[in-house]
Amino acid sequence: MENQKPDKDRIEAGFKAIRRAMVLIQLLLVAMVIIPLYLYSVPKWDAYQKRLKERERIAAEMQKEAELKNSYDALWKAPDLDSTNVSAEEWQKLKYGMELIVNTAYYLGPKGKVKAITNGMNCQNCHLEGGSKQWGNNYGAVASTYPKYRARSGTVEDLTKRVNDCMKRSLNGKALEESSKEMIAIKAYISFLGAQVNKGEKPAGSGIFELPLPEKALDTTGGRIVYLEKCASCHQQNGQGVKAEDGIAYTYPPLWGPHSYNQGAGLFRMSRFAGYVRYNMPQGASYLHPQISDAEAWNLAGFVNSQPRPNADISGDWPKLEEKPFDHPFGPYADSFTESQHKYGPYKPIKEFYKKSKK
Repeated sequence: MENQKPDKDRIEAGFKAIRRAMVLIQLLLVAMVIIPLYLYSVPKWDAYQKRLKERERIAAEMQKEAELKNSYDALWKAPDLDSTNVSAEEWQKLKYGMELIVNTAYYLGPKGKVKAITNGMNCQNCHLEGGSKQWGNNYGAVASTYPKYRARSGTVEDLTKRVNDCMKRSLNGKALEESSKEMIAIKAYISFLGAQVNKGEKPAGSGIFELPLPEKALDTTGGRIVYLEKCASCHQQNGQGVKAEDGIAYTYPPLWGPHSYNQGAGLFRMSRFAGYVRYNMPQGASYLHPQISDAEAWNLAGFVNSQPRPNADISGDWPKLEEKPFDHPFGPYADSFTESQHKYGPYKPIKEFYKKSKK
């Protein structure tokens, strides 16, 4: 009996060893199946996740593009001059008005065949595609909103005053006589472009796009980089543009210097310049296909509007200090912010100050 106990212990120990071996064998078999399966499936799963994310990204982009296209389709669109139903005399007047906008220098520039009263730029250099491009500083809402009170002059202005402001500021020239053939034609053309807009309305797509304000002050060094990369090929590194072969007009207008817009022009304000270039520059850009970002547009404005340009007598501008725009670069102001901050930002504290002061 005593000899049987050791045998029993050995038998139990053997069974335990067999069970352990069976467990190890099972684990080994599982490992032989799971590990290759894991090594095979993980890359597949990762690839699936990447494909899923890519599909989601493409779907989001398509949705964004569709929304952008819908918003673009809702923008103001200029009427077709060639399809308008007017008398031959009226059509000729409208056609001449458009010609004056597109080729101002040929008629009113330094070598103009009518008068020599502007700097050689064309109205179209600021009002793209003859003043008809969406968000291209077009004339879509001019007829519907004029006459109107303008804080810059502190008076109610008519369309004649508005046109002559461009002549004296953006074209750094002299005013046209109200009764002149040229003024009558320009006003007729501008009124034609906005004839389908209800009085008092300003449709989306008219004028210049209003960009969100930047959080920081403008980076003029960054703006210079944007200019050299995306603007200098047309406007040249020195900003003086390129004259046409006939030497009368500019193929690409000067952005600063003696033949550019003066300090009284609307584009000398950073917000106006940034909103203008965002969806229009460099050449070929549009609302649907912009080529620079919001930040690049703001910084580009800071660089270009830091360059020398003609002075202007703006002593009578903004007679009510509290009505001055946040980015008007010349004092005095109805606030304690510096001229530098008004010009380069940050702008939000200025806007917040006037928002609180109106409460």
